[in-house]
Amino acid sequence: MKKLIFAYALLAMFAGAAPLHAQDAENETGLPLPRFASLRSNNINARSGPGARYPIEWVYMQKSAPVEIIAEFELWRKIRDWQGSESWVHKSMLSGNRTVKVVAPGENNLYSKPDYNASVVAKVEDEVVGEIVACPSGNSFCEIKFDGVKGWLPRRDIFGLLPDEVLD
Repeated sequence: MKKLIFAYALLAMFAGAAPLHAQDAENETGLPLPRFASLRSNNINARSGPGARYPIEWVYMQKSAPVEIIAEFELWRKIRDWQGSESWVHKSMLSGNRTVKVVAPGENNLYSKPDYNASVVAKVEDEVVGEIVACPSGNSFCEIKFDGVKGWLPRRDIFGLLPDEVLD
């Protein structure tokens, strides 16, 4: 009888323990977290949890907008957007293309060189999405391309990069 009770106790103890792979639930792919991706289309459902059964909280309407992947669960990615909102989207709705979104309000100068004294090549409105060309080490500017126009924006005015991330 004691052996039977001991066996049940062991079974109960291990049944409550999380399987080893569940401890890695926030990093299913093995890719680093957090990391950035972009939205694949114009209509992407943002859900309250990782699955189609969870309610839709809102719909993203801007293709290519950058999002930060902060967790993973099976085919679902928890993302944080440029406004700090967090939700879950299916991985097929994300692209590995790196983009940035201008978050500084109003018109922003796009400079010819990574310097505030350089000539201005264009004005860029807030909430506009561009492609990352380069974000050199030790530089407070990133080279961004907006519809074929390249220039340099202050790093602090864009969303889509980790704080000290270098992209060349």
